Amino acid sequence: MTGKIVCSFRSYWGKVSSGRCCDIKAAAMFDCIWAALGAIIGIGIITYLTFLQGIPVLVASLGASACLIYGVPEAPFSQPRNVLFGHLISAVIGVALYQMFGNNWLTAAVSVGVAIGVMLRTGTVHPPAGATALIAVITQQGWLFPILPVGVGVCILILVGILVNNLAVNRQYPRYWF
Repeated sequence: MTGKIVCSFRSYWGKVSSGRCCDIKAAAMFDCIWAALGAIIGIGIITYLTFLQGIPVLVASLGASACLIYGVPEAPFSQPRNVLFGHLISAVIGVALYQMFGNNWLTAAVSVGVAIGVMLRTGTVHPPAGATALIAVITQQGWLFPILPVGVGVCILILVGILVNNLAVNRQYPRYWF
């Protein structure tokens, strides 16, 4: 880690205007349908529990997790370790900061920043989990939040990911557990 900051506009502009093109290719139709099917099943189970049983299992950031688990199951951020621990770490951080400092703009911002820093340090980065910390603060959550809805919801998505992704010959989930 050098800790240096870009000092000249020319150097800064050279980094911003990289001149490269996006190298993400469009997915094959089969993968698009398979990803949609996984998301429908995973999010469907979670919303079914929420609406039918009145159990609060739905957290908006789980929709983004579904995109990763079912859309790009081979990506490092999609693996169970990152999904589970990223969300749990962020939920605990969000709840802790809300409980200590209340619901305000600074607590919301700090919860996301701290969650990102801790996920990076622990090797459990899961981008949607940053939103979980934010949701914990802005919806004024208590200590049950990391378990229900976050923990239960994440486990449902991972289990459906294992079941659905591995039914397809060309898909594997997970690539690794830890």
